[in-house]
Amino acid sequence: MKPPLRIAILECDTPIGKTKAKYGGYGNVFKALLEAGAEHLDQKDGGTKPELELTYYDVVDAQTYPRLEDVDAVLLTGSRHNSFDPDPWILRLVAFTKALLAQTRVRIIGVCFGHQIIGRAMDVKVDRSDRGWEVSVTPMRLTGKGRELFGVQELEIHQMHHDIVYTYPPSVTSLGDSDRCDVQGMYIKDRLITVQGHPEFTGDIVEELLEKRHESGIFTDAVYEDGMARVRKPHDGVAVGAAFLRFVMEG
Repeated sequence: MKPPLRIAILECDTPIGKTKAKYGGYGNVFKALLEAGAEHLDQKDGGTKPELELTYYDVVDAQTYPRLEDVDAVLLTGSRHNSFDPDPWILRLVAFTKALLAQTRVRIIGVCFGHQIIGRAMDVKVDRSDRGWEVSVTPMRLTGKGRELFGVQELEIHQMHHDIVYTYPPSVTSLGDSDRCDVQGMYIKDRLITVQGHPEFTGDIVEELLEKRHESGIFTDAVYEDGMARVRKPHDGVAVGAAFLRFVMEG
C-alpha cells in the first residue's frame, strides 16, 4: 500500500447560501473534486487511485496553517477577496507562499485567487483586469504542456474572476490562455501547478454566484445573461483534479 497523499487545503473564503449548506466550506468542495479526480485516475491510468488525506485550514479568520513536515502538498483555494490587497491575512498568506516556494519537498497547487497569490509571491503583477469579468464555463487554449497535463486538446473550465496575473514568472511554464486572460495556468515540474479557472465549481455553485452578484449589482445584465447561458455546459474540472493529483504523485 502506498502512503496517502497528504494535501493541506488553505480555505481563502467561505461559500454562500445553498453551497454553504451543502458543503460547509470550500475544503469540502475540493474534497469532492479530488475524490472524483482520484476515480478518474483509477479509470484512465489503471489501478493508480491514490488514497487522500485532506486537512483544511481557515487562513482568513483563524489564520491557521499546516506544518510543512505534515503534508505533501498545499492547495490555495479561490476567494472573493482581492489577491493584491494589503489585508494582514493576505500578506501572511503571501509570506507563507514565499516560504513554500523557497523549499523543494512540499508541492503547491493554486486555484483562481490561489493562482494569483502564487503569482504575487513570485513578484509578478497581479491586479484588476482591463478586459472585464470572465465567468461560467469558458474555453482555455492549452499549450503543449497543458494538453499533456490535462489530457485534453482544449479545456472547458468554470471561471469567476475580474483579477488576473499579468505576466508569467520567468521560471514558469505556461499551461494556456483565454480571450480575457493571458495567464490561465502555471507549472513548474515537481514544484507548482495553478489554474485561473475553478475546476471545483459545479453548475449549481456558479449559478448561485451569478444570481447573487447580479442581484447586488456587481454583475451587469449582460455579464449575468452571458454567464447563465454557459453555466450548464460540460466542463473538464475532473480532468484538472486528476492532473493535480498526478502532479503530487509524480517524481
